[in-house]
Amino acid sequence: MIEVNNLSFEIDGKQILENINIRIDKNKIFGIIGPNGVGKTTLLRCLTGIYKGTSGNVFYDGQDVYDNIDVKNKIGYVADENIMQTNFKVSEILKYYKYSYKNFDEKKFNELNKIFKVQTNKYIFQLSKGMKMRLSIMLAFSIHAEYLILDEPTSGLDAILKNKLLKIFADEVFENGITIIISSHHLNELERICDDVAILDKGIVTYENSVENMKNKIKKIQVAFDEPVYEEDLKLKGIFRISRVGRVFTIITDEYDEEFIKSLEKFKPLFIEEIDLSLEDIFIYKVDKEDNDEKIFK
Repeated sequence: MIEVNNLSFEIDGKQILENINIRIDKNKIFGIIGPNGVGKTTLLRCLTGIYKGTSGNVFYDGQDVYDNIDVKNKIGYVADENIMQTNFKVSEILKYYKYSYKNFDEKKFNELNKIFKVQTNKYIFQLSKGMKMRLSIMLAFSIHAEYLILDEPTSGLDAILKNKLLKIFADEVFENGITIIISSHHLNELERICDDVAILDKGIVTYENSVENMKNKIKKIQVAFDEPVYEEDLKLKGIFRISRVGRVFTIITDEYDEEFIKSLEKFKPLFIEEIDLSLEDIFIYKVDKEDNDEKIFK
């Protein structure tokens, strides 16, 4: 289990992360989503022990990750940009990993490379962004890490490779019991594979839940009433966005259940239409709480 306890991080007096508390169970895929510049990469680097929090701790099975070789041997990290020496050949990087990681499995690397097709005789600087990402992913899997921390791992990959990679993620969790923490802007991909998701906004975790619960509890409701009903009448538990066109109200709630429907039925609606939301829809409604389109285009 990964425990993030009251983690804060600042650089030159600027607060990047503030009081982060997360629990990530083993054998799960945990997604971290949020707008650009809210601290997702910083949080991942704190999870790997690259950064030490200004306050708080990150524990793996009860051990602090920072400056702890035993814990870091359990972690595979894929950065969102190349962090390997560009004047090394791929084959030389493999030798480095053999010396650095006692569990490095060249056979597994070669098996994965049948899918990802990175030429081992090339220098790192000769590889495209997508090829560098492929290499990083294969190396992370080949050390038999218990925990994989991935920052935009599908960046630069084509649709076919993305699909294969997502399947590999799911298979690794199911077959080998690893835990994956993944940050990505491709929310449709995360929706397919993640067990749990946390939304990070302005350095704070603003929402955390399982994907299944999110999709069951967060709904868009369209409802119309025969008798006059106003927005201020509909101050029901869980509503965090509401708009109206004529007699039709569009409501976004994160407390959708039978009790919520009964509360609406007290106003004698003509109809109630439930609309399922994708993870991307949920993210937009949770983070962008204001309808600014009209102002922008005036």
